[in-house]
Amino acid sequence: MKTAYIIHGWDGSPEEPMHKWIKNQLEKRKYKVIAPKMPNPEKPKIKPWLNKIAEISSNVGNEDIFIGHSVGCQAVLRYISTLKNKKISKIILIAPWMHLDEKTIEEEGEEVKEMAKPWMETPINWVNIKKNCNEIIAIFSDNDPYVPLSNADLFKKKLNSKILILHKKGHFDPSSGIKELPEILRYIK
Repeated sequence: MKTAYIIHGWDGSPEEPMHKWIKNQLEKRKYKVIAPKMPNPEKPKIKPWLNKIAEISSNVGNEDIFIGHSVGCQAVLRYISTLKNKKISKIILIAPWMHLDEKTIEEEGEEVKEMAKPWMETPINWVNIKKNCNEIIAIFSDNDPYVPLSNADLFKKKLNSKILILHKKGHFDPSSGIKELPEILRYIK
């Protein structure tokens, strides 16, 4: 059975309305959906998040998809880069967070900067990601306070991702009022 894995973001939850909506839509399309609560989402760390993804996806296969939101995108990418002799169907990245801008650092403070530092500084093996995945889609909003549109160029260049830029979706989180993301359905067969 084809499986979809939904990985929420920093301080997030699989219970967020958009994640629940995506899960429901995938189930209608006959996917088994696994959407775990990630370890300590208020203070995400790379190793525990990758361990959690490895735990839930031990039988990952070529029809499977991964959907990440915010820092969950990084967790997905980092995990996919570690696969050996396995290839998945696709990765869908929603508001793929890669770094903090100066304004966010000023607003959020030193504690957030220190938590984000390993995510920003630990290299990602882009070559392995491309090798281990058939298709990558990166979805951005033109008014995301955390993910600049310039990140789209990074994903296009490093992963040859399909890029979708949506209008006024914020960070695709509850505070942005996003409960559904119908645009994602064109990428899910």
